[in-house]
Amino acid sequence: MYNSDMPTRAELPTTRQLLRSTAIAAVSAVVLLVAVVLPSEYGIDPTGVGEALNLTEMGEIKTQLAAEAEADAAMNAAKPAVSLPSANAATMPPASPSSTEPAAVAPLAPLPPPAPPVPQRQSSLLGMIGSFLVSPAAAQTAEPRQDEMTITLAPGEGAEIKLTMEEGEIAAFAWVVSEGGAVNYDTHGDGGGENISYEKGRGVSSDEGQLQAAFTGRHGWFWRNRGNAPVSLTVRTNGTYTAIERLV
Repeated sequence: MYNSDMPTRAELPTTRQLLRSTAIAAVSAVVLLVAVVLPSEYGIDPTGVGEALNLTEMGEIKTQLAAEAEADAAMNAAKPAVSLPSANAATMPPASPSSTEPAAVAPLAPLPPPAPPVPQRQSSLLGMIGSFLVSPAAAQTAEPRQDEMTITLAPGEGAEIKLTMEEGEIAAFAWVVSEGGAVNYDTHGDGGGENISYEKGRGVSSDEGQLQAAFTGRHGWFWRNRGNAPVSLTVRTNGTYTAIERLV
């Protein structure tokens, strides 16, 4: 079997050539680090190349999302949430006057009523026995409720509001930021060891729709004000959820 010939000493690179190649590789690595990696990963752009290539915005989004995820985890580990009463049972106190009054939130359309149960024929004796066996919790039908809350977010501040929902329950919602303001948000849920992220947004001034619980637990929104001025945010909810909670 033939092996390639060993190179001669004259064909081997000299020490000077090796040092030169090493220096070129080191300089190239530093240039890539400063011009590409720092802007795209951390939003740091000392040369301006990242902004020209739209890499700085990517890095800013990554750092903001990472900071919001850490803040969300810290709030979940904080003290237990305090349930707020339903708007049907008590009127919420008026918000203090400020220059950042929230824009009007459109009224929510009521959710369609559940389909009536199919009647089943049974004897009066079985009906009486069944009425004693059914627990009070199972016999009760969840009553629709609606709530409205207004919060103020200072620059860099975040807040989280969640609904306690059973799997499959649906809540209509609408939230809006004071005129000229915008927030980053994450619609998500957790409970029973499960976590889910429904939707995320950056620089959004309002949102509305329906939130359907993927599992039994707490489902809602986390907002953070990345602007330079305080903003007010008003959220309205309507559905058959058990409670509404502000975690911060």
